[in-house]
Amino acid sequence: MDGHIYILSIETSTDVCSVAISDRDKFIAGKCTEEPKSHASMLAPMIKELMDSLSLSFGDLSAVAVSSGPGSYTGLRVGVSTAKGICYGSGKPLLAVDTLQVLAFHAVRHCVSGSLKCGERPAIMPDSIIVPMIDARRMEVYAAVFDSSAQKISPTEAVVLDSGSYADIIRSGRNVVFVGNGAGKFRQAAEPGNTLFLECSPLAEDMAVAAYDAFSSSDFKDVAYFEPFYLKDFVAGVSKKKIF
Repeated sequence: MDGHIYILSIETSTDVCSVAISDRDKFIAGKCTEEPKSHASMLAPMIKELMDSLSLSFGDLSAVAVSSGPGSYTGLRVGVSTAKGICYGSGKPLLAVDTLQVLAFHAVRHCVSGSLKCGERPAIMPDSIIVPMIDARRMEVYAAVFDSSAQKISPTEAVVLDSGSYADIIRSGRNVVFVGNGAGKFRQAAEPGNTLFLECSPLAEDMAVAAYDAFSSSDFKDVAYFEPFYLKDFVAGVSKKKIF
C-alpha cells in the first residue's frame, strides 16, 4: 500500500449513518443507510462491507476519522465508540472532524461557482458564506458560519430561528448557502436575499479533506478520553453576532 494514506471516516450524528474510505484528501467509496435507529446494528457491517469491497484491512488504514458533533447524542456515541474500538484494536490514530464542517464541505463540493445551483464542480464563489445547520428541535438548530473554503469563522451555537436570524449576513450582499438537515426550517422564515438552501444530512464522504488535514498536522485524539461535542452547555437563542 506504498504511497496511499487510507482514512476510514464514520458519520453518525443524524438519522443517516454513513462510512467512507478516502486516500489522502480524495473520497474513494462509501456506504450509507437512512434506516431509522439502525446505527448500532448497521455501522459495523457497513464498515466491513466497505473495507471488503476495496480489499482493505484495518492494517491498511493510516487513521480513523469520526464526525465529532454536534448532533444526536445516541448517534454520536455509537460513532465515536466504534471509531475508538477500531483504533484501539488496530493501533491507528483517531481523528475528529467537526460535523458542521462536514456540511460546509458538502456545500463546497456541490455548488457551482457563480450560479449557486447544485452541480458537479467542487467550487463556489470565493466570497460566499456557508451556514451549516443541524436540526435540533422545533425551530432550533446547531449552526456556525464558514467561509467558502469551509473554514469556520464563528463559534458553534444553538440558535432558535426566526425572521431576524442571520439577517446581517443575508443583507451583506454576499452569496449565502444554508446547508444541512436544519436548513429547510429556515427557508420560509429567512429574509429575501441571494441565498441557497441545501437540505441534506452530513455524510462521511464529505469528511475526506478535513480528515486528511487533521492527519497531516498530527491532530490525533486520545482514544481513551475523547468525547463527542454535544453542545449541551449552550443556551439556545437567536444569533445576534455581527460577523461583518
